[in-house]
Amino acid sequence: MTEKDFEEIYNKYKNQSKTVEGSLSSIGKEEIIAVRKNEDGDIIAFKTNSGRELDYLTALNEAKTGKIDHIDVFQKYGRDIIRSEPDGIRENNLDQLPLF
Repeated sequence: MTEKDFEEIYNKYKNQSKTVEGSLSSIGKEEIIAVRKNEDGDIIAFKTNSGRELDYLTALNEAKTGKIDHIDVFQKYGRDIIRSEPDGIRENNLDQLPLF
């Protein structure tokens, strides 16, 4: 494959996700709008757009069941970790959100 082929295939993949994202309804799902950090700078709690304040484990469980929009759960350090969906926008990364 040439470099152009890789780029073309990736662009098709990327555009496909935009189409799917635009067709899905987020009705009933909350979004994270603020975070609380400990002294080490680790995120330890989340605030949703409905005003709920969630500890890390509650947010993790709700993210796994799809109740919270625009965050992913993945494995790192031998445990589940919450992170914002990788969309290339630094400002909406969890670490960049306002503190509460």
